[in-house]
This record gives sequence, C-alpha cells and structure tokens, in this order.
Amino acid sequence: MKLRTGIIGGTSLFDTTLMSGCMAEEVNTRYGDVCIFVCSGFAFIPRHGRDRNIPPHRINHRANMMAFKELGIDRVIGVTSVGSLKEEIRPGTLLVPHDYISLCNVPTFFDDELVHVTPCLSEDLRHELIEAANSLDIPVIARGVYFQSVGPRLETKAEVQFMKHYADVVGMSMGAEATLAAELGIRYANLSSVDNYAHGIMGEELDYRKIVDAASRSRAMVEQVLMRVIYGQRAAER
Repeated sequence: MKLRTGIIGGTSLFDTTLMSGCMAEEVNTRYGDVCIFVCSGFAFIPRHGRDRNIPPHRINHRANMMAFKELGIDRVIGVTSVGSLKEEIRPGTLLVPHDYISLCNVPTFFDDELVHVTPCLSEDLRHELIEAANSLDIPVIARGVYFQSVGPRLETKAEVQFMKHYADVVGMSMGAEATLAAELGIRYANLSSVDNYAHGIMGEELDYRKIVDAASRSRAMVEQVLMRVIYGQRAAER
C-alpha cells in the first residue's frame, strides 16, 4: 500500500488503537536515523523517539521531515500538546492553527543555498481536521496562532504576557515542522490539544506532570479525529 499520510506526535499516541498493528522501522537519512512506525494507511514518527526520551530542544526535525519525504509522504499532520494564552481557550479542547510564530532556532534544509521559502499551513488538510472533529461532535477551535517557544523549559510569566498579544497557544515544535515541510513541498497541518493554561494566565502554578496527564486525557479525542481523517467513515467501524 502506498503511504500518503504522515503523523508526527508525542508519546501519548503510542497507547491508542490507532497504532494497532504498526511495525517499527528505521529510516536512514542524511540528517540522521529516524524510528518510524508503518501502519495501515499512514506512517507515524514519535517526536520524542521510540523510547520517549528525546527532549524538545534535541528533536531532529530535519531528519524527521526528510524521513517522511523519502517514504513518499505528501501530507503530514503534526499532533502537539499546547498551553493556552487566552482565558477563553480552555484546556480540554482541540485547536487547529491557521498560522504560527517561530522567531528563534528555526531549522532549514538550505544551509548552503540562498533560498527563501514562504511558510504556510495546508488549508485543505486543516479543513479535513476541522470537518472530522465536527462530524464526531468533538469541540474544535478552527483558527488560532501557534507561538513556538524554545524548550525544554516552560515559558516565564513575562514571556507569556508578551506572547498572548500575538498568539493563542504556545508549544515547542510546530513551527519547525511546518517550515521544514514547506521547504520539502509537503503539505502540513496541526492538531493541537490544549492541555493547560500557559504560565500566569490563570494564576495557577504549572506542573509538567499535570500537563502530561492532561494530554493523556485528550488522547481519545485526538485519536478519533485522526482515524476519521485517515479512514473516513470506516473509522466508526474500527
């Protein structure tokens, strides 16, 4: 079966039925080796590695995107856990960004060429994600700006106060993935799970363990949306 869709996500997707029957392979690229799971109709890259031990600032984004390219993938869905920068965007909801801000440490494939790529997100793929969520009666926010920060630490209160004037959610990976996908001619869209309020938005102390637990609770919604996009109506029968 020719693979068309790539999914790149965090560790919470490992424990879903979406991954049932997937086989792990290693793809060797000029930028590094990538563990990739070949599944029925799609390929999955665990962003933090098979052993779930790669921190955000050490993710090899170039190798990941090139692995998709070498497999012939022409569209990629990035699944991310994000913090909300707005009180009205509540944890426990899904958001499909329409744009992003990534000002620091943006990777590129053009280290030795003068090439300027205009980054963008795939409107067609965005709409597929939104329509899938709507068809399943899963609440989804159809627009939003994603601000990519630099991990591994979380953001300071002052940084969050700055970000909230320009963006709606904050995370550590989408901007890099979307930019590299654009350089390779791969359509890219993102499905963000809003798992916490960013530092200082609601005055509560952030705890990374609680963020991971919240992402696990959102896992079922994310899985259903992905299955509907990949398998269509057949997803209801799985």
